[in-house]
Amino acid sequence: MDLTSLTPYYQREGAALYCADCRDLLRSMPASSVDMIFADPPYNLSNGGFTCQAGRQVSVDKGEWDASNGFADDFSFHQDWIAACRRVLKDEGTLWVSGTYHSIYACGYALQSAGFHILNDICWFKPNAPPNLSGRYFTASHETIIWARKSPDARHTFNYQDMKGGEWHEADTLKKDGKQMRSVWSLPAPRKREKAHGKHPTQKPLSLLNRIVLAATNPGDLVVDPFSGSSTTGIAAVSHGRRFIGSDISREYLDISVCRFEELPER
Repeated sequence: MDLTSLTPYYQREGAALYCADCRDLLRSMPASSVDMIFADPPYNLSNGGFTCQAGRQVSVDKGEWDASNGFADDFSFHQDWIAACRRVLKDEGTLWVSGTYHSIYACGYALQSAGFHILNDICWFKPNAPPNLSGRYFTASHETIIWARKSPDARHTFNYQDMKGGEWHEADTLKKDGKQMRSVWSLPAPRKREKAHGKHPTQKPLSLLNRIVLAATNPGDLVVDPFSGSSTTGIAAVSHGRRFIGSDISREYLDISVCRFEELPER
């Protein structure tokens, strides 16, 4: 894989991390070389608001990377990275995009405008979501994950039997043994041990990414996360025998990623 224009921040067998704008990383990769992408782009929520954490009122501001630049610029950014993802995906490759109502509709429109074919929208229900402190809205207790394929004419990977017959009920109270997996998943936020090396404000639980990786890839496939954060996608991918490339603009979160990767056994 030709990534000679960029120097890895970290490498190990089956995985590489880059401290780079995701668009630069994706543009340096060969076309039609990636099997699956999971993307958790900024939700643009850092606007001075507040939320509840551990029973206390705390700021929602996560950092400059999560600040909105206005609808037009935010949407243009989504168009840019989605177009870059489309170029590197194989025809049968798929893209998963996670977001709240602040961002997911813009991403969905950008996906369809770019020619992606939407397969599902997953409702990730969070049974341990924090309460709404203002008393002016319904308590936000889910995120939406869009699953889309690059080409409507190609046969994408979906490990149906694994999703139907796997022992998922231990983590997901909605999944019934031996029944088709539905599009509402009940999975708690990351557990304390998943944040042992540091916290990322939008970190996804390993149970969520394990499911996505096992549903839509095969051993040896290449998985990319353009907003890798603390690399939950990469941990899931490498743990299940897939290859992984991730990028993030924050060295702080990449350092957390490195610690997490270093705990994994070599394959």
